Amino acid sequence: MKSFFFFIILCLTLTSCYKTTRNCNDYKTGTFRFDYTIDGISKTGNFKRTERYSINFYDGKTDSSEVKWINNCEFVLYKINPKSISEKDPIHMKILTTTDSSYAFEYSKASFNEGEKKRKEKGLAIKID
Repeated sequence: MKSFFFFIILCLTLTSCYKTTRNCNDYKTGTFRFDYTIDGISKTGNFKRTERYSINFYDGKTDSSEVKWINNCEFVLYKINPKSISEKDPIHMKILTTTDSSYAFEYSKASFNEGEKKRKEKGLAIKID
């Protein structure tokens, strides 16, 4: 019985020490780099985020979105000039953790059609300016 209580106390001690760092205000604006893969090919893109806009530079293209912050760590991106119906869907972004030079995030479509599966992806953005 003593070993059971010892085990419970050890588990509580270890889990109480772990705290995720989220200094999201440091990443509301700036220039960032991100890596992504398309058809098995690794690529790098950049984006610049201001208080109101996010401008993406990837594959020789420029793509702009309006940024609407929900709270300090979550925002929604709305494409400014969508070229298809699927591009009209807003993207929900959530900052999960931060370091002194990067943040981990997850993103998904903010709206879904009936019967559509919700798909979340994760990524890492590195602040370069």
